[in-house]
Amino acid sequence: MRKSIPGGILLALTVSLAGCSSSLQDAYVLEERIPALAAGAEGAGYYAEPFAEDLCVVTDESAFDEGLVTSEAAALFDEDGREVLYSKDAFERLYPASITKVMTALVALEYGNLSDQVTVTEDAVITESGATLCGIEPGDVLTLEQLLYGLMLPSGNDAGAAIAVHIAGSIEAFADMMNAEADRIGAVDTHFVNPHGLHDPDHYTTAYDLYLIFHEAMKNPVFREITGTTAYTASYRDRSGQTVSKTWKGGNWFMTGERETPAGITVIGGKTGTTQAAGYCLIMAEEAADGGEYVSVVLKSDSRPALYDNMENIISIIDK
Repeated sequence: MRKSIPGGILLALTVSLAGCSSSLQDAYVLEERIPALAAGAEGAGYYAEPFAEDLCVVTDESAFDEGLVTSEAAALFDEDGREVLYSKDAFERLYPASITKVMTALVALEYGNLSDQVTVTEDAVITESGATLCGIEPGDVLTLEQLLYGLMLPSGNDAGAAIAVHIAGSIEAFADMMNAEADRIGAVDTHFVNPHGLHDPDHYTTAYDLYLIFHEAMKNPVFREITGTTAYTASYRDRSGQTVSKTWKGGNWFMTGERETPAGITVIGGKTGTTQAAGYCLIMAEEAADGGEYVSVVLKSDSRPALYDNMENIISIIDK
């Protein structure tokens, strides 16, 4: 069911996120990491649930072997044990590329209805070299649910733009909603300017903030289903009313079978991302043989094979 957009959402971020510290010792400043609520008419003060009540908290990266991965940043989180199993430069600001689309899906699921009929606008025409597309065109009419599969499986930048305009009226307004959501969940070293992750120097995040975003998204059963799907066929109408059918496939090698998963570990969802500036990136959720769930993230590997080597190295910790 659609959640109404707060009237002041475009003013929600009155403090620039670009000024927030990303150093490890300042990573848990109370006023930044807890969405404080005014106490009420009786008195001043704040009330909020503890920020880390159901989260893993990185406190000392020196305990981990930095040489385990060649990527710029990486981390592994035990969701059930609330334990950080690996962390390398988890608070370094980096470009997320298409992992951005996890937040796009999260906001769309919060403020839209899966059955919404979405008419694709010219905003979905993306001509940037190397941009991944799901192949929709202006005038096509799809459901929001279909667009979410087009967003997450083939990593359709065109689907991201169509979703943004449908939910918020413009790319810019949707980015404001993304930033407000990031602020709400404590991802204070994150700033988005678009719904797809095509490069912009002011579009950045950290490995830890991506964990926070993915952790929040995985609470939604629809997101879990979409991110855990490897192929989906959408049938929809084009601008002339003719039926169009497209099958979209995911690109996570662990899920498609192009890369073997370490024994005892099942990948249950994830999102890849690649641009020249971001390098090769991946965030995933895993399930161990005992049913425990984990979240892993690798940012800025220098090649696709290296990305999966790095990810395999850190998720192999799960069985140790």
